[in-house]
Amino acid sequence: MIELKTPREIDKMAVTGRFVAEVLAELAELARPGVNLLDLEQRARRRVKERGAESCYWDYSPSFGRGPFRNVICLSVNDAVLHGMPYKYTLRDGDVLSLDFAVSIDGWVADSARTVIVGTPREEDVRLVESTRTALDAGIAAAVPGAKLGDVSAAIGAVAAAHGYPVNVQFGGHGLGRTMHEDPHVPNVGRPGRGLVLRPGLTLALEPWWSAVSNEIFTDPDGWTLRFSDGSRGAHSEHTIAITEDGARVLTRAE
Repeated sequence: MIELKTPREIDKMAVTGRFVAEVLAELAELARPGVNLLDLEQRARRRVKERGAESCYWDYSPSFGRGPFRNVICLSVNDAVLHGMPYKYTLRDGDVLSLDFAVSIDGWVADSARTVIVGTPREEDVRLVESTRTALDAGIAAAVPGAKLGDVSAAIGAVAAAHGYPVNVQFGGHGLGRTMHEDPHVPNVGRPGRGLVLRPGLTLALEPWWSAVSNEIFTDPDGWTLRFSDGSRGAHSEHTIAITEDGARVLTRAE
C-alpha cells in the first residue's frame, strides 16, 4: 500500500533527512587510508544514540538477508556494492567505499547513500561514481507531479546506458516513510510513460547503483554483502525525495 504524506509529515522526514546527510558527510570525511570500517560503524552508532534516533538496519531481517542485521550502517568496499556488513577491514589508498545509512526520528524515516574514493582516485572510479550521482540528479529531475514512475526509472537508466554501464534490476529504489521499505519499487531502468502516476505526498528513495563491467551479483558468506561476480568495482548514490506541487524535494541534502 502506498501512503501519501502531508506537507507537515514531509517536513518531519526532512528533519530525519538532514541528520542522515550530516552523518554521511562526517563519515565520508573520516574515510581515509588506515581507517577501519568498524571505526566508522562505531562513529555512526554514537551519532544515532546521541540524536535519539532509531537505526533502520539494526535487527532488520528481510528475505534477502541472513538473520538480523547487527549494524547501523552498510559499508561496501570495491566489488561490494550493497548491504555491506561492516567488518575488520582497514581502508587502503584507492579503495571505493559506499556508505548507506537510514534512521527513523520521531517515527519518520530517511535513507541515503554516497560513494567516496579513499585517498588517490583512479580515473575510471571517478567516472563510475559520478555516473551514479548524475543518474540520481536525472531521476530527481524527472520526479514531477503527473509524471509516471517509469519516467524516473528511464531517466536513471539512460545515464547508465550513455556510459555503457549495465544495470542490475534485482534491487533498486523504494517508497519509504514510517518504515524504511514501502511500496512502490523503483527500478533503475524503465520505460517512459509507464507505471504509477506521481502525486504530491509520495516519498521515494532513489538509488542508482552499478559497476562499469558487470550486472551479475552474489551474496557474501556473511549472508548480506552483495558483490559483483567478476570482481568489478561498484558505486551507489541515493537520496530520499518527496513529490510536491513544485517538483521533487530532496530530503537528505545537508543544508
